[in-house]
Amino acid sequence: MKIYTKTGDKGKTALFGGTRIPKHHMRIESYGTIDELNSWLGLLRDQQIAVHSKKQLARIQDKLFTLGAILATDPQKAMLKNGKERLNIPKISQTDIEILESAIDIMDSELPPMTHFILPGGHTTVSYCHIARTVCRRAERTATLLYENEPFDDTILSYLNRLSDYLFVLARKLSNDLKVEEVKWIPEKKD
Repeated sequence: MKIYTKTGDKGKTALFGGTRIPKHHMRIESYGTIDELNSWLGLLRDQQIAVHSKKQLARIQDKLFTLGAILATDPQKAMLKNGKERLNIPKISQTDIEILESAIDIMDSELPPMTHFILPGGHTTVSYCHIARTVCRRAERTATLLYENEPFDDTILSYLNRLSDYLFVLARKLSNDLKVEEVKWIPEKKD
């Protein structure tokens, strides 16, 4: 199978199920942003971070592929004629969300209380995590717009929301692990 098919040369692409839509369609933007997020998580996982965090990120990357596959499927063609689902992949479940929440709670219990907003930065690894967090927020925004127009399982929205929270707390934990001072945002006083 060749990597290039030339079928997208006119600005359209195919969803799972064969439906062709413009490459600028909100569905493509949604799963494309999730793909971008997955790449940032891969870069973060390649850093010198705890093995436990690397394993969590690998699990999250797997879930993001699942999420992308769900969003890349034409909802009207998600079922085969015999009544079976077109994709034989697991769904995003409430348990997946609870796993993120548990990881957030564990990390948060090891960190000093947050008293201010925190400016991203302090170390390249921490910055990568903050970039992933902001891409996750964008993925959530694009997915919610798609959801308003073409509803899908809203567990996906909850997962993305919780994942951005996870990435924020992970950035704080990475700062702590790397012994990097968090830069608190303290607004300048007006004269």
